[in-house]
Amino acid sequence: MNDPRITFGMIVLNGEPFLRYNLRAIYPYAHQIIVAEGASPRAAHSATPDGHSLDGTLQTLYRFKAEEDPDDKLIIVTAEMCGHPNGFWPGEKDEQSRAYAERATGDWLWQIDVDEFYHPADIARVAAYLQQHPETSCLCFRAYHFWGGFDYLADGGFFWHRQYQGEPWGRYRRVFRWRPGYRYDSHRPPTIVDERGRNVTRRRIVHADAFGVWMYHYYMVFPHQYTRKGAYYQNQPWERERGRLQKNLDLLSEVNLTNGLRIMDQYGTRNWLCRFAGRHPQPIEALRADIAAGRVVVEQRRTDDIERLLADPRYAQMVQVAQKQERLRAWRDYLTYLLWWRPRASLIQLVREQTPPALVRRLPPALQAKFIPEHRRRYQAQWARYQRSIGSGDAT
Repeated sequence: MNDPRITFGMIVLNGEPFLRYNLRAIYPYAHQIIVAEGASPRAAHSATPDGHSLDGTLQTLYRFKAEEDPDDKLIIVTAEMCGHPNGFWPGEKDEQSRAYAERATGDWLWQIDVDEFYHPADIARVAAYLQQHPETSCLCFRAYHFWGGFDYLADGGFFWHRQYQGEPWGRYRRVFRWRPGYRYDSHRPPTIVDERGRNVTRRRIVHADAFGVWMYHYYMVFPHQYTRKGAYYQNQPWERERGRLQKNLDLLSEVNLTNGLRIMDQYGTRNWLCRFAGRHPQPIEALRADIAAGRVVVEQRRTDDIERLLADPRYAQMVQVAQKQERLRAWRDYLTYLLWWRPRASLIQLVREQTPPALVRRLPPALQAKFIPEHRRRYQAQWARYQRSIGSGDAT
């Protein structure tokens, strides 16, 4: 049997030091690798005046293309190539995601961030699963979230919350069935629609942790990630992100008993640190070796405060109590999802798909709005807030 044709799609801004290691990791399994590089206006603080990465990410992509792409798999896309002459991508990642999706020619679209890694054997297992189960519409992953260094994990209610990534227990939608006429509709959460505009993402959704595959997410390992991500999310119109930069800076400065359960605090959750006892994917081990040898120079966070916190028995007791409460809440939310939200969403999608478009157009405007998918209404609301903020000069 032939291997499945997988197109890897990535949006990236300031992807160092992960970028080369990630590209090398996925290259053997890729039919295509399409990278949309650059910033949205709300990330202007982390970009050059023409909307590109400050750390030479774009140059790294072109160097990889010239030196490490013998099969011509890598496609580099910038905002200028898509009709945005100022170099910035409009909106909030939807346009970048669509830019790589529009160029995808594989049978599967694997969305991957620059700080997301997998064991090579696990990528092969996913490819084998996709080959054996072509009816799958979406594959989701649970993740290990690394915080403060390669030896520590952030865990807790935020990462188990369904709204975190749109799926139960915070699973990431990452691999999608891709066919002619399909298009990438929304980035939050990732949503694929068919040629008739019908949401096909959740038709046959599968959880990869069921067969032992997890994502390794190195999202807060280096200090520059704290500052850039904090500023970016603080600039979003979402109320829960207010003060995000200062919160990140406070945690970058010191973690202790006072803030040790507030590693992330969105949705009113409590989250904590724990030690990672597993094995990193081989590309990350290669990165760590290059950092240790001085071949890669990057500022690293101090870890003495984390070690003191993890060694404190009082913190272990606090985590134990919080873990029970957050897990209970996560199970309650999951049962509510199973018993109410999932059947409701399935019924609504069925009505939307089966109602003739001509009939929808004859309905009153208020009822017509009911036929707009929730993710699309949410995107439209975000876009409207974004346009207002542009007009008021508060976009960056």
